[in-house]
Amino acid sequence: MRSVTTHPSIACGAAVLCLLVLIAVFAPWLGTTDPTAVSAFDRAKPPSATFWFGTDLLGRDLYSRVLYGTRVSLAVGFSVALGSSVIGVLIGVFAGFLPRFDAFVMRVMDGLMAIPSILLAVALIALNRASIWNVILAVTIAETPRVVRLIRGVVLFLREELYVEAARSAGASIPWLVFRHILPNTFAPIAVQATYICAVAILAEAALSFIGAGVPPSTPSWGNIMAEGRALWQIKPYIIFFPALFLSLTVLAINMLGDGLRDALDPRLLKRM
Repeated sequence: MRSVTTHPSIACGAAVLCLLVLIAVFAPWLGTTDPTAVSAFDRAKPPSATFWFGTDLLGRDLYSRVLYGTRVSLAVGFSVALGSSVIGVLIGVFAGFLPRFDAFVMRVMDGLMAIPSILLAVALIALNRASIWNVILAVTIAETPRVVRLIRGVVLFLREELYVEAARSAGASIPWLVFRHILPNTFAPIAVQATYICAVAILAEAALSFIGAGVPPSTPSWGNIMAEGRALWQIKPYIIFFPALFLSLTVLAINMLGDGLRDALDPRLLKRM
């Protein structure tokens, strides 16, 4: 039986994510120049010993900008995953235990899920100025309904279990049942769902920044770096290639981590293994 720490997908995904976190933390020391420094003499230069990833149309060092873009993507991904998980668990637990609350909340969640997350995020950001906090808020609101539906389903299943019925017959209160029997059993599904939400949030931030509705252009982000280089991608493909490579590796690592957690935390899969 493979444990969580020895599962190959988890180990590989966690290693890549740890490396990306280190890059984000030490970006000021790993970068060669200021990512916002403009140089008219170094515009659109190809990769070289001086500029490892080349420069963009304004002469800014792409290597430094890609490193700093790691900060934005990971901050958005982790924040959205944490925020939507906490809010979704709270609402989902209440919805699973309170039928009247459930009927109202689930209709609201169904309405939010009927709107594509990107369109909902664009609409929310359109009401405010573009910033990383507005991106986090918009994507969190768009992804929370999925967590609510997941946790509600888990709670509806668990509350019919014999040990929960026995505890309820013994006079246990709802808060005691929630903290003693329900919440511990939601860890596995919410951990897997959080990795999916983290990957979706990173892609959503890149998409929003690409169309100019995400973080401000002055803030280095993989999305706006690719947006600035799309006009010359046929003759200067490196401007898009390096941020796209980092984005793909990040999402791939998170997906591998999620798949590994699903395999390691699902008792049915463990029995087959």
